Amino acid sequence: MTAKLKTAVLGATGYSGLELTRLLARHPNVVTPLLLRRESDSKNASGFAEVFPGMATGANDPLEPFSWNILRDRGVSLLFLATPHEVSRALAPEAIARGIRVIDLSGAWRLKAEEHRAVYGFADADTQTAARLDQQAVYGLPELAQAQIADASLVANPGCYATSVILALAPLVQAGLIDRQRGIVSDSKSGVSGAGKEPSARTHFVSVADNLSAYSVFGHRHTGEILEQLHLQSRELIFTPHLLPIPRGILSTIYVHLAAPACAAEIECCFREFYRGMRWVRVFAPPHLPQIQYSLRTNYCDIGFCLADDRQRLVLISCIDNLLKGAAGQAVQNMNLMYGWHEEAGLN
Repeated sequence: MTAKLKTAVLGATGYSGLELTRLLARHPNVVTPLLLRRESDSKNASGFAEVFPGMATGANDPLEPFSWNILRDRGVSLLFLATPHEVSRALAPEAIARGIRVIDLSGAWRLKAEEHRAVYGFADADTQTAARLDQQAVYGLPELAQAQIADASLVANPGCYATSVILALAPLVQAGLIDRQRGIVSDSKSGVSGAGKEPSARTHFVSVADNLSAYSVFGHRHTGEILEQLHLQSRELIFTPHLLPIPRGILSTIYVHLAAPACAAEIECCFREFYRGMRWVRVFAPPHLPQIQYSLRTNYCDIGFCLADDRQRLVLISCIDNLLKGAAGQAVQNMNLMYGWHEEAGLN
């Protein structure tokens, strides 16, 4: 019998970290993960169940203080970082140097272009090492980068909005079907958990309930990911995120013009051929369109479309669960690829 993989999760008490811990705890090829905390986490809680009562994954589920020694002593081979961007930026280089593979759920290593990365304002202690890892890190969107993920030491888990938009557009962009000169507009809406666990005035119940609001217009951190992965120019994309008064889920409505008239059957064929054999993308046949409730609490990205009568204006609908396909589920999907397991392992 093959030995099970030993993993650790730093940041298990956040929303994405909680989902990740639950998935890893039931994964057939993984030992129950070592749960780590920074000194500032969880108000010094010593156990996972103290933070999330009823969510225990094992006997005592201790939250161990993070140290490199404990990773070494426990034989951890893969470290998940469900941490703030700057924390992941600081820890990943050391993990790689110690021979530990990393899947990072933050935005620390997603971006190649300096002008896109500037939105985070990173201040790296070792700029040369950071620059090298920026180029080595693999953007972990499995449907676009399976081979690279399999061999990666550092996988940068994509942003949730970016996942929904990139997967909806990639088949059409790569086929040259979109008239990019006329621009692409993505109107994306997310549940409140996408803002993270730390409370703020914007995510307070009084602000969110019975409301719908746009934010970070022309300045959202996921914009650079969309541009880089689809090889778009900034003038070709308008991306506007909105906050929905629901706990979780993303729906992106994307508006494009086609380079030449097409029929619905051609568009559907483009999607189905592109995603043939890919477990976690579902293509909806017209007139059916995805809804958040269909992909909620699953690792699916659901994609549908509606073509105008002029056969050149196209509306795409893409839905995911922001905590699963947009975060923890995709991280497990990446792990499966890194270790040669079936992509659905631990995710069904």
